[in-house]
Amino acid sequence: MAHADRTVAGGPGGPGAGLGGGGGARRAMARHALLPLRLFLGVTFVYAGLDKLTDPAFFASGGTGSVGELMRQVRGTSAVPALVDLALRNPAGFGYAIAAGELAVGIGTLVGLFARVAALGGALISLSLWLTVSWSTQPYYYGNDLAYLMAWLPLVLAGAPVLSLDAALAARRSRQGRQLFG
Repeated sequence: MAHADRTVAGGPGGPGAGLGGGGGARRAMARHALLPLRLFLGVTFVYAGLDKLTDPAFFASGGTGSVGELMRQVRGTSAVPALVDLALRNPAGFGYAIAAGELAVGIGTLVGLFARVAALGGALISLSLWLTVSWSTQPYYYGNDLAYLMAWLPLVLAGAPVLSLDAALAARRSRQGRQLFG
């Protein structure tokens, strides 16, 4: 006899878990709870990276819309002026690093590959932007970088346990381990 939350084929946490009656639907929803956050952050960071990479004005050391001009504007109000000074040494290089980082974080988050590492990268990008660009935003909740930082933290802690390359690779390793030790 199968328990109401389990299927005979799957057992607890197996392929059929969460498909039975009772708490199964609740368990399935809980397992997928971070998926909307992953999709939102992944798409947003891919978009942000591509937006920067396709905007030639962004990589200029000065002028409207450039990363150099932005860094000069926030220098006096930044919580970490040394970080801004570092960016101002090579604004184009800093701009490319941010764009590439956002793209890598977004793709890693969307496909769920090295999901915790990608989420940590997203959190660090958001932290650096909060401490520099949006630090002086008043009241603080008008700045979006702090909210992004907080949004990344559940993914740093949980990773991408479902619908991800990490989960597929873990399942494959588990199957291979069972074959070896049978």
